[in-house]
Parts: sequence; C-alpha cells; structure tokens
Amino acid sequence: MFDPNITFANPQYLYALAIIPFLVAWYILRNNQHTSDLQYSSLRPFADIRPTMKERLRHLPFILRMLVITMLIVGVARPRTTSSGENVYTEGIDIVLLFDISGSMLAEDLRPNRIEAARQVMMDFIDGRTNDRIGLVIFAGESFTQCPLTLDYRVLKNQLRTVKQGVIEDGTAIGMAIAQGVNRLKESKSASKVIILLTDGINNRGEIDPVTATQIAQTFGIRMYTIGVGTNAGQAPFPVQTPFGTRYQNMPVDVDDKTLTAIAEMTGGKYFRATDNRSLKKIYQEIDEMEKTRIEVRSYRSYTELFYGWVWIGLFAMVMEMGLGLTYLRKLP
Repeated sequence: MFDPNITFANPQYLYALAIIPFLVAWYILRNNQHTSDLQYSSLRPFADIRPTMKERLRHLPFILRMLVITMLIVGVARPRTTSSGENVYTEGIDIVLLFDISGSMLAEDLRPNRIEAARQVMMDFIDGRTNDRIGLVIFAGESFTQCPLTLDYRVLKNQLRTVKQGVIEDGTAIGMAIAQGVNRLKESKSASKVIILLTDGINNRGEIDPVTATQIAQTFGIRMYTIGVGTNAGQAPFPVQTPFGTRYQNMPVDVDDKTLTAIAEMTGGKYFRATDNRSLKKIYQEIDEMEKTRIEVRSYRSYTELFYGWVWIGLFAMVMEMGLGLTYLRKLP
C-alpha cells in the first residue's frame, strides 16, 4: 500500500510514466510483425516439445528496460517521506507577590476581610499561570520571603494558605517589601520581571522608603503593579476583641494612592484601587491578561529522501539487461 506520508519534490516528472504503456504496445506490435507464419496440417508432432529457458526469458530484457525507465523517472521525481511537528518556546515571567498582612488588613469592607479576600484572588491568579515562576513576600512592620520563586504552584499555594495576620510585628513597611521583592528578582534571567504589590496603608516602617526601593527596581528592569485595598467610604468596619466578644468600630481608610501611583508609573506598570471583592478580582484578572506568558510556536517539516533506492533498483535492472543481452540472451547476427 502506498504510504500517505510519501511525497515528491518534483511530481511533474511522474507524467513521463505515461510513455510506458506506449512502449509496451509498440513492443508487442513489433514482436508480432517479426514472427514468421508457417502453416501445418497438424500440431501434434510439436506437442511434446517444451520451450527452452532462453525462449521463456526472451522478453526479460524488455521488462528490465521498462523497469529501468520507471525507476529512473520515479527517482528524478524525488520521492521522500515527511514528518512535521512544532517547537514550542515558552518565555516564562518571574512574578513576586507582595502581600500586606498588617493589622488593618483585618478590616471587613471586603468580605470576609481584606486578607482573606486578597488570599482568594491570589490563589485564582496563581491557578491562571502556567510557565511562570512565582514567589511570595509578606510584610507588615517588616518583610520576609514566604515562598521563593517557584514553578511548584502547589507548594506556593500551601504557603499562601498559612499566611495570617500577627506573625510579623505590625506596621506597613512598603519600601522594605519592594526591596525584598527586588532581591528575589535581581538574579532572574527572565525577559519579564514583575512585582504585584497589595497594601491598604501608608509606609510607616522600615529603613527604605518606597520611592527609593522603586528606583532600585527600575535598574533591574522590574515592572510593578500596585493595588490599594479599601473602600471609598472613608471608613471601614474593624473587629475589636473585648471581654464581651467581638465589637466593631470604624477605622479610617488610609490608602496612599499618590505613592502607589508613582511607584507603578516609574516602572511602567499600573496602579489599581480595589474597593470591594469584585473589583479586586477584576484587577488581578486584568494584570493576568497584561502579563500573559509569551509563547512562540515554530512549525517544522523534515524530509527523508527515498530516491536513492529507486535509482539503485533502476541501475541494477540496467546492468541485468546489459549482462543478459551480452551473454545468455545474446542474439546471433
């Protein structure tokens, strides 16, 4: 059966095979014209006469000649097998999530509170990535790396689940958090390095101010997206533990929109304001779309030439024809 993967580099030459039937017809006609007709009253005297081997093979040179012509025509058409596929090159993005877990993140203007709402959208964001290394830095009065850059999203999400308010001295050290994120990305070989900063306050702790830390990020080509969390109402309900149980009191919403906007613009990123769960989720979806992994797909097709076999068969048939014609089947003058 003909292999469907076989193609011809020069298929136009296959039309030359149409000459074969004409040559066969010419040979038969010519052979009949050279046959002498003798009339006998009876063929019984010849009944026991068997044709010799030479007589049986008298048409073999012509058959070999047709084989030579066929093989050479097919060989010139260059049969070959093809195989195709794709080389997929993925250029992963290195991303560090900066997560504010200061006491004010327990405010419940987002449900059930700011920390839990942020945790959930970060989980969804991680689920939407495929070839990106992602790390997690948490901060309050100081900062530390909860999870280094990794492709193991299961480990990353487990580390994110364990994050809770109170494990770090309270405060809002935005500059230190940015510096920590830069420290994680500065050795990165990725063409795209991103920090996503989520906070609900004003920088009030740490030895490095946010603008200085951002300038350092600039030198390493790091793009920053900043998210300010807090209602536009000016105050948010905050749970307070008392001897009589949990009470709520209103606390001011102090999101430093000006600084967060400057940080994003300095690095070519964007500032977002999340005032509720829906807007926070939409923000991470927008960042996800802007920072999709770059994928380059290059199709390829490889060929394996088969014409050598056809040519060798043709040459062998030619040698056979010439050999038989000069020896065993040589015609007498």
